Amino acid sequence: MNIDPALRELLVCPSCHASFTDGDEELVCTGCGLAYPVRDGIPVLLVDEARTPD
Repeated sequence: MNIDPALRELLVCPSCHASFTDGDEELVCTGCGLAYPVRDGIPVLLVDEARTPD
């Protein structure tokens, strides 16, 4: 995934404020498990757009 490292350091889950791990074209929250899509290198950190944990 191609997200600027400086931006990556600032990103937290909008739902629980935990950090992220990389998924397949998504960022997965280490706290609540929501998976947020990354489109064209831009994380879409909208809870309504997130995929719930399996």
